[in-house]
Amino acid sequence: MFEKVKRCEKIIQFGEGNFLRGFADWIVQLTNEASDFNAGVVVVQPIEKGMCEKLEEQNCAYTLIMRGIKNGAASVEKKVIDVISRTVEPYKDFNKYLELAQNPDFRFVISNTTESGIAFCPDDTPQKAPYVTFPAKVTLLLQKRFTLGLDGFIFLPCELIGKNGTTLKKCIIDYARLWDFGDDFIEWVEKENIFCNTLVDRIVTGYPKDENIDLGYEDNMVDTSEIFHLWVIESEYDISKEFPFDKANLNIIVTNDLERYRTRKVRILNGAHTSMIPYAMLEGIKTVGECMENEKMCAFVKGCVYDEIIPTLDLPEKELKGYADNVFERFKNPYIKHMCSSIALNSVSKFKVRVLPSILEYIRRKNEMPDKLLTSFAKLIEFYKTDMPNDDEKVMKFMKEASIKEILSNKELWGENLSFLETEIKRRIKDDDK
Repeated sequence: MFEKVKRCEKIIQFGEGNFLRGFADWIVQLTNEASDFNAGVVVVQPIEKGMCEKLEEQNCAYTLIMRGIKNGAASVEKKVIDVISRTVEPYKDFNKYLELAQNPDFRFVISNTTESGIAFCPDDTPQKAPYVTFPAKVTLLLQKRFTLGLDGFIFLPCELIGKNGTTLKKCIIDYARLWDFGDDFIEWVEKENIFCNTLVDRIVTGYPKDENIDLGYEDNMVDTSEIFHLWVIESEYDISKEFPFDKANLNIIVTNDLERYRTRKVRILNGAHTSMIPYAMLEGIKTVGECMENEKMCAFVKGCVYDEIIPTLDLPEKELKGYADNVFERFKNPYIKHMCSSIALNSVSKFKVRVLPSILEYIRRKNEMPDKLLTSFAKLIEFYKTDMPNDDEKVMKFMKEASIKEILSNKELWGENLSFLETEIKRRIKDDDK
């Protein structure tokens, strides 16, 4: 059993899973240690079955082990996280959940209820609680707080959807209208609460099931992650005035334009994966780590990123290159075995979102063809001529049977006719595959 510091409960957290414990709670821990924040977290279990009971068994404290490449060398860091003061299970006691509205010290709501968690269901009613969506549960909590005349919350959702805060706010207002909570309540939601859109970036690998890690004490809630972390928060309000994470030397960015950071992540990190993986699998390479060890493949994907993707983005070049450096350090992480076959799932749709915009923007800006990114396009087509892809059956059949011209001119796949690239793509495909 861990002994903990008693702290003022300031944060309601929807979710007790690996990610929030290895990301948000770690951030709160470091902020507490570096400042006078002194914040405790109350965890709400958003689904009926979860891990709150296991957390309570060890006084809601656990160990986070962060592993990866740091300053060019393999590194392992360990941190005991003790910021969670208690847990609440709405499916066992919904009134106990609603009682959270009564505490005037609560200021932040953090959540990670999966990509499908922020949703509106017109069949939900207050009488069905707790068997309603996450936004419906939040609406009921806010309505209780409104009736008590207390301040609103700052919402920091971590769900991996675009405009997560904006979407959550819309769902709450839709429920307020559906349930006739009144215009005054809706005005209070809009004026007295802050809904931030956020972007999170950290690989959290969870409990080390197949490893024997000797901590010197028993911990059944050990969490593992990579060392890298990034939290981009979109807000006109300076969140750090109330949540002083700036004192903890953390990679947290507060901005009024999150989309450029989302674009950076999608184009550089995800784009590197997608431009590299079909080529790597054609070469018989099985993991991202092996790609980084392969001189030819490593040089290829770095050329894609530094020479052809970064010049198409609008953030400062130094910042973009620094982010790319971190990405390649993460790719080399010896503690994470990232299979190429897993990343290759649905590669056509991923290429459209992650790589094609860089190709088109490079042509627009430079008035020339991006050699390496077009090579990755050619390798994608070659890849789909094999039996290795894992994609929609219709897409795989078309890609395997169609000519290069037919593939490039398919607007359904790419959103536009790309037949102007035919000569360039053919030049990069082996003669026997044309």
